[in-house]
Amino acid sequence: MNARPFRKVLVANRGEIAVRVLTACRTQGLATVAVASEADASSRHARLADELVLLGPAPARESYLVAGKILDAARATGADAVHPGFGFLSENAAFARAVLDAGLVWIGPPPEAIEAMGLKVPSRERMKAAGVPVVPGSHDLSAEHLAAIGLPVVIKASAGGGGKGMRVVRSEGELAQAIESCRREAEAAFGDPTLYAERYLEHPRHIEIQIFGDVYGRVVALGERECSLQRRHQKVVEESPSPVVTPSLRARMSEGAVAAAQAVGYVNAGTVEFLLDSDGSFYFLEMNTRLQVEHPVTEEAWGLDLVTLQLAVAAGEPLPEDLPTAPVAHAIEARLYAEDPENGFLPQTGTVLAYEEPGGPGVRVDSGIETGSEVSVHYDPMLAKVVARGRTREEARRRLVDALGRTVVLGVATNVSWLRRLLETPEFVHGQFDTSFLSRFEVPPSPEPPAEILAAAAGVHSAGDGRSAGTAQRAFPDPFAGGAFRVLG
Repeated sequence: MNARPFRKVLVANRGEIAVRVLTACRTQGLATVAVASEADASSRHARLADELVLLGPAPARESYLVAGKILDAARATGADAVHPGFGFLSENAAFARAVLDAGLVWIGPPPEAIEAMGLKVPSRERMKAAGVPVVPGSHDLSAEHLAAIGLPVVIKASAGGGGKGMRVVRSEGELAQAIESCRREAEAAFGDPTLYAERYLEHPRHIEIQIFGDVYGRVVALGERECSLQRRHQKVVEESPSPVVTPSLRARMSEGAVAAAQAVGYVNAGTVEFLLDSDGSFYFLEMNTRLQVEHPVTEEAWGLDLVTLQLAVAAGEPLPEDLPTAPVAHAIEARLYAEDPENGFLPQTGTVLAYEEPGGPGVRVDSGIETGSEVSVHYDPMLAKVVARGRTREEARRRLVDALGRTVVLGVATNVSWLRRLLETPEFVHGQFDTSFLSRFEVPPSPEPPAEILAAAAGVHSAGDGRSAGTAQRAFPDPFAGGAFRVLG
């Protein structure tokens, strides 16, 4: 790593994470450079930076994913450091190495650590050697080896993520077809058909540990995040601390996470993910070599600023000696997506006609949108993260339910009302859920609005932006959301 002081940071990302990083840089007195596709030229993150460089057409493969364009932008603006945010090139070891080779500071882990943890089969073996508990598994997919693991098993892509190239196999008769389909998906999604198998845990919880390392070899764990509420392997609601992790379990999981990070010479922010079985056993799942989407719940629960800490470590500063060893509050985060829960959660696009964020005690919103923003088909549909902090879990939950009820998004369908009803389920209230909860429980749909409200909304929207009444008539006050509007079409 070439940790050293720097004065101007280029943020190689977009949306809410770019806003988050740019804000932290400005708070620390650092000059900032944003990059943006042509579609994002007038976006919130593009306007927030001191300088803006346009990368090209909207598709990410022609803009945000072109490493050469980002390095050219750094050279043209005199940026001496690059923060990758998350997504796009954040876990691309070749890009990290190119940044370092260009003489710039890379605000992230060493390329070698990214490579070591990027492929699941080698990383599993490395973790086993480091003494970190690993789910029993094999890269030999013969029926004999899988029988030794014990059915059911889950077939996974070694280079995978997000549920792609993954199948649960419950009988030998399903094996051949599952392997064939996983290989096909893995090759298409990641360019690597390598697979492996693990024992399938029926009802685990997904717990991740925030770790941080400095250039002097010190690695610390900064608590856990509960990430079990997932839909199609994508996290929906996260919280810290977990309602089921005791101080002794936290200590054991933290010890395993630190060992995992030390095994690859880790520096800067990272996350070690575990599956927690119902008997209290936990197993290494994977390591995310970047800042996570859900990092705000750690910040709010533990009283930290992880992005500022990233900047300090990248500049060569040691980790502070007085980092917290226990949470000081409880925090819950809900991801606000442009999607239609009542139509298969299909991603939505369009213009945000009105946007209003909630405020109040303990409420935080990280967003990249504003009134007038365009929600494009080219990028992830996450619009914002609504976070609530409280002295207790129940206080945080109530504040988040209220905050979501005061979140206004007009013009595109969102999951805001669906999230609110999810947080009111008895299972969530009592912390009794696992990674399969959302697959076996359907949150009730919204009640249909009165006809007069449909007509009024249709008139307002068709008059305001020229759209037909058919595209606007489903805007109405959500009875579950304290008068905030939701738009479903």
